[in-house]
Amino acid sequence: MDFELSDEAEAFRSVVREFAEARIAPFAEDWDRDHTFPVETVLEMGELGLFGLPFPEEYGGGGADYLTYCLAIEELARIDSSMAITLEAGVSLGAAPFHYAGTEEQKQEYLVPMCEGRVLGAFRAHGGRRRLRRRGTATRAHLDNAQSEWVVDGSKTFITNSGTPITKCITITARTDDGSGPPEISNIVIDSGTPGLTVQPPYRKMGWHASDTHELVFDNCRVPESHLLGERGTGFSTFLKILDEGRIAIAALSVGLAQACLDASVEYAQQRHAFGGAIGRYQAVAFKCADMAVDVENARNLTYKAAWLRDQGRPIRKAAALAKLHASEIAVSATREAVQIHGGYGFMDEYPVSRFYRDAKVLEIGEGTSEIQRLLIARELGLPVEV
Repeated sequence: MDFELSDEAEAFRSVVREFAEARIAPFAEDWDRDHTFPVETVLEMGELGLFGLPFPEEYGGGGADYLTYCLAIEELARIDSSMAITLEAGVSLGAAPFHYAGTEEQKQEYLVPMCEGRVLGAFRAHGGRRRLRRRGTATRAHLDNAQSEWVVDGSKTFITNSGTPITKCITITARTDDGSGPPEISNIVIDSGTPGLTVQPPYRKMGWHASDTHELVFDNCRVPESHLLGERGTGFSTFLKILDEGRIAIAALSVGLAQACLDASVEYAQQRHAFGGAIGRYQAVAFKCADMAVDVENARNLTYKAAWLRDQGRPIRKAAALAKLHASEIAVSATREAVQIHGGYGFMDEYPVSRFYRDAKVLEIGEGTSEIQRLLIARELGLPVEV
């Protein structure tokens, strides 16, 4: 086993870190306070090539491996989770479905500008695996053969990147059967501004304040028949593929956030003096930092291994669940301990650990809750566990 990153990967990490520290860190507190989605900064991320990293060069991508993509998310998350999730959702959820299931025409229309970072895409399945498999999804679409159009009705909640000025489209899962048999789940692309699509006001969230999140409502929303993404009835399988990969990316985000907490805690423990010396001399503080370091190292190893398995074309469902479960949970604990080490200052929004604390909790929920990850892992172990 070789745990060393290549010189190229380390150089890339440094580029992203420098960008995050120069172009995100000075403004993250303001964005968080004002719930601002920084369009210009996101476009700069695109110019840096971040949104095209894991996609082929022929479509404007970087042709990089998945680990390199995870490094970018990790470095952004060290500074601001909102920008990290903007990248993760734009790549893993927005662009990936077109890469895996799109026609050549769809790739040119959607994947190319997404890889170039000029536009964003969003994806929402709505409901977990069990709901999609057994009952389908609350959103339905039927084909109007006379007009050669899909007519979509329903709603989707908690959709990242769905209402920004540079959002090009939203890909949704919808039931496309007539209701008389088993659910038929298909993916349909809906362009921003399509009549019948209503973007609800942004959510007021606990964290990720600079990330764009909306509910969408579809009322007789019509799109061309060609906006079917992939073959009819294959939406569920596409969803599972991008979900497994997305969990690795969320694990990388969690690692970056936890690393930021460790860095901030060590720095504060060295600088903050009480009773004649730095508070880091006390075991109560030093041991928190030591435990945090162990957790971060283990989470990073799980995440990098999952990314490596993906790059090798090997099964990743269990590895992705392991990484996502452990990394997200240690990120939450790391933010809690970081705030505790900072004391009263950790409760103040002027210190980043306050924002980290609010941003962390959703990591145990998005891309499959911790409970779902445990369910998947248990099943991979051969246990007949039920929902």
